[in-house]
Amino acid sequence: MEAGPAEGQRLPLGTVLAQHRRRRGVTGTQLGVAVGMSQAKISRIETGASIAAADEVEAIARVLGIDDAETSRLVRQAVDESQDRMTDWRQVPQGLVGRQRRMGQVEYATTAIRAFQSGIVLGLLQTSEYARAVLGTLDDPVFKGIYFTVSAGVPEAVSTRLRRQEVLSDPTKTFRFVMAEASLANRVCAPEFMPAQLRRIREIANQENVYLGIVPFDQQWRFLPVHGFEVFDDHTVEVDLVNTGLTTQGVSDVQVYRGVFDALEEQATTDIDPILDRYMDLYLDLSRPARRSATPEQAGRGEADPSA
Repeated sequence: MEAGPAEGQRLPLGTVLAQHRRRRGVTGTQLGVAVGMSQAKISRIETGASIAAADEVEAIARVLGIDDAETSRLVRQAVDESQDRMTDWRQVPQGLVGRQRRMGQVEYATTAIRAFQSGIVLGLLQTSEYARAVLGTLDDPVFKGIYFTVSAGVPEAVSTRLRRQEVLSDPTKTFRFVMAEASLANRVCAPEFMPAQLRRIREIANQENVYLGIVPFDQQWRFLPVHGFEVFDDHTVEVDLVNTGLTTQGVSDVQVYRGVFDALEEQATTDIDPILDRYMDLYLDLSRPARRSATPEQAGRGEADPSA
């Protein structure tokens, strides 16, 4: 006799479908033929390795003679479980430009955006030169074969990313941004482009609908800053990875990321002017040709190379 779920819980969809199949005396191969799926896919659905789409669940239910009420419940469960599973962006090839457009649509439809970055400046805060450097890294040979690495799409992707920033001027939306100080220290673009980037961060931070905090280097992390992420209206999370990203609307996923964001926000300081001033001095210094050509000894004494 198969064990039932604990009180207040429901069995996974695949388990329920497997139980119905066995009661009907149908093999996985027979079911697959009847609904136009391979036996391997039926097995993946039943073990939970794959999430069945709502129409697939309905087709399986009809073949197994499941009544209408139970079929409707299983279809709803399929929708719920698909939302609880993180989706790889690569499952919907959209190209580098398409990715930027999609994010713009999400931001346009969102009232409250929370975003964290551990190593680079947040996308909605990036200047054109900084964005070009970030998106240009996707043209590196290491990413060869991945759908979004098309160098010809970088200029348009940069323009699309900058157009996304128009959403910041909407007073009906709120933005809560947190960055690690490493986002300012990491050499993403040439030093001469960083002063403009720092001014952009300061400008946006002064908007009434924007909260911007920086977690300084001397702060001990409560959670490891392993990747950047965004939380949209507490119902969707986008996670940045090296070669792709993940999207989830799972309730537990959203709760975890919202909790992590709140904790990071508590560790961040909104007194960002001294931090920005420090990096402004650094990048202005690095962008001066005389400074760049100075010997280490001269740089330490604040002297420039007279031959430069």
